[in-house]
Amino acid sequence: MNNIIWKLLRQHISKGQLIGFAIANLIGLTIVLLAVQFYRDVRPVFSDEESFISKDYLIITRAVTGAGAMMGSNGEFSEADIADLEGQPWCRQVGRFLNSDFAIDAQLGVGSGHAMHTQFFFEAIPDEFIDIDPAQWGFSPDKPEVPVVISRDYLSLYNFGFAATHGMPKISEGQAEMLPLEFTLSGNGKRQVMPGRIVGFSNRLNTVIVPEEFMEWANQYFGSGEVQHPQRLILEVSSPGDVKIEQYMDEHHYEVAGDKMSSSKANYFLTVISGIVIAVGILISLLSFFVLMLSIYLLLQKNTQKIQDLLLLGYSPDQVSKHYILLVVGLNAAVLVLAIVLMLLGRLAYMDMIHAFGVSGASVWVAILVGLIIMGAITAGNIRAIRRKISSLWLHEK
Repeated sequence: MNNIIWKLLRQHISKGQLIGFAIANLIGLTIVLLAVQFYRDVRPVFSDEESFISKDYLIITRAVTGAGAMMGSNGEFSEADIADLEGQPWCRQVGRFLNSDFAIDAQLGVGSGHAMHTQFFFEAIPDEFIDIDPAQWGFSPDKPEVPVVISRDYLSLYNFGFAATHGMPKISEGQAEMLPLEFTLSGNGKRQVMPGRIVGFSNRLNTVIVPEEFMEWANQYFGSGEVQHPQRLILEVSSPGDVKIEQYMDEHHYEVAGDKMSSSKANYFLTVISGIVIAVGILISLLSFFVLMLSIYLLLQKNTQKIQDLLLLGYSPDQVSKHYILLVVGLNAAVLVLAIVLMLLGRLAYMDMIHAFGVSGASVWVAILVGLIIMGAITAGNIRAIRRKISSLWLHEK
């Protein structure tokens, strides 16, 4: 009986219109999936986030000029400068770099009886800017041990500079975290030896970071007691690539440390371009949706008499609409599968270039989920429209 009903209803189906819908929807959906996957694959190239600094941030200083240096300018930030930064719409919070106000001598054991001595320095930033296991971070005068995060540049300087010319062994990051480290702190007529421990390495922070609570205690105990104004600030911002941030820095003669602004701008433009491509793909998919709906409405209009006759014979609207729904679901499922296949083939074409940057690529499941959501929404819209149209014919007959 179902075959007989379908033979009656499939008359007047325009294969050309259905193929046109399928091709348009396939193109739109493939563009969306490929844009989503490309964005996820490429983003790590532009977003080199530290494992222990999880948010978008910038480190800024005042630009050092020849005239300023000759006049003894120390490049400090005033409270008014900080308040102005905090009032900017793109700035979420501002953190001050706190400098050590006492003498530090560090001794690092590198094996085979070798030890490296050097004068040292510490800086601290608020703990909310650092994402480290609390068990490894923090300080207590009762159990003095100084955890530090150092720049990877310092380790490279030792391995390829100092160690290479002095016949000392090179060390990896993992080995460095296990080496004995000792700090001698002195000042204000006091002297104390404390063990240290390296808990992380940074590409962005070209300094030695210690817990803020340790720095406050040490400055009070060993320091001069003078009030310090920060010479560097760390900013958490909404989008580091925002053009307004760069304009603000130029106007106030602030410098951004490292290449964070450049990489963030590249990431920002990648996001914008990907958004535009995804929007174009969604627009094509929506247009194809309306093409299919127009085809179905024309088909239903041509079969109005047959549908009304079936309804008068006692068939329910669900029984009649089921055949059109199966047609739409099958067509959309085929489009989704083909779009995923094309996305995977397109991904293979650019992955060699991505691998050249040392990036392995992201999972494809997010892009597939996006495709399922889009096609699910389109299919749900098709089914609802078909049921409403046939129900209206049934109510008309009643």
